[in-house]
Amino acid sequence: MALQAAGRRSLVDTVVDALRAQLAAGEWTVGSRIPTEHALAEQLEVGRNTVREAVRVLVHAGMLRSRQGEGTFVVSTADPGDIMRGVQRAGIRDVLELRIALEAEAARLAALRHEPADLARMRAALDAQADLADAEGQPHADQLELYADHDIAFHRAVVEAAHNTALTATYGWFSSSVREALVSALDDRAMPRILHGDHRAVLDAIAAGDPEAAERATRALLEKPKRAVEALLSDD
Repeated sequence: MALQAAGRRSLVDTVVDALRAQLAAGEWTVGSRIPTEHALAEQLEVGRNTVREAVRVLVHAGMLRSRQGEGTFVVSTADPGDIMRGVQRAGIRDVLELRIALEAEAARLAALRHEPADLARMRAALDAQADLADAEGQPHADQLELYADHDIAFHRAVVEAAHNTALTATYGWFSSSVREALVSALDDRAMPRILHGDHRAVLDAIAAGDPEAAERATRALLEKPKRAVEALLSDD
């Protein structure tokens, strides 16, 4: 299968696409070793250096892993970048549903595993957010983005307090979509306002070491905007 491309950089991209397609098609299963550079170069009719560069791209993307002296093995048949781009294109209801799934479990784990520094970060984020609110507890119109940043900082602190590396990494990828949805919601009068009492309930449950209460409080906090979005969608 010869690959044609305009230049070296384009040829590497073409090989990356070809290998990604083979992974997605199940050509090699998770945990299996892919063919050697020499074998792939012959199959694709390109140079071994081109194959090496393409494999490095997929290693960096988290789809492959190289082991010194053993070869290169499949970690995932799906490109994490494609997955996250799909998340970024998701609608606000989809984002909220995923938030509930991730953050409710994170809060439950945080109640069991938190450290004093975790609670300090949560309190600092809520205090900073409160300083940007008016007498009714709502953000000033010219500070919506900063207000959202403090809100995200609180939720990230909750997730990090779970001390689960995979959960923290997943939420880190996801948080840009959360922030975008939050800024839109803050500027939409049809969406419920952020209530500090709801956030404090999450913090208090985590600080008390009550995993069930922490999960309930997180679900209660996020169900409000989710119901509002569902109502708007049904009206449309």
